[in-house]
Amino acid sequence: MHGIKIGHGYDVHQLAEGYKLTLGGIEIPHHVGSMGHSDADVLLHAICDAMLGALSLGDIGLHFKNTDPRWKGADSKIFLREVNKMINEKGWELGNIDSTLILQEPKIGKYVPQMKEAIAESLSIPTDCISIKATTAETMGFVGRKEGLEAHAVCLLFKR
Repeated sequence: MHGIKIGHGYDVHQLAEGYKLTLGGIEIPHHVGSMGHSDADVLLHAICDAMLGALSLGDIGLHFKNTDPRWKGADSKIFLREVNKMINEKGWELGNIDSTLILQEPKIGKYVPQMKEAIAESLSIPTDCISIKATTAETMGFVGRKEGLEAHAVCLLFKR
């Protein structure tokens, strides 16, 4: 079937003091943040990779290299808008996104509506087309030790 495509994205970032914690396009107050070349928004990076992957367009690192000074400290919503533009130019549009954040802390439930709004605005889709879930790593591994966080995302694209 050529009228729909699905993509999967994954990203991980280390947590450290002295960085902001940006998730889903919003800043979340916390004593540590994500380390990265851009704002290190693990959720938006996973969504971008899902969208790019659905059309075999590589990954976020191919389009927004972490060695490029233009992207130093960049807002990842820029990446999201650019990736959306890429898929639209190829004749595709986003149907929905389902995502999962894996982090030990902070609890992010109260921030999910704001994240959905930021993502929806960046992609020009309704908030009810975006799902953001969160879970912990049950204190296991690097996420459980609060050394990092990760995100998974899947998206559905429709041919226009």
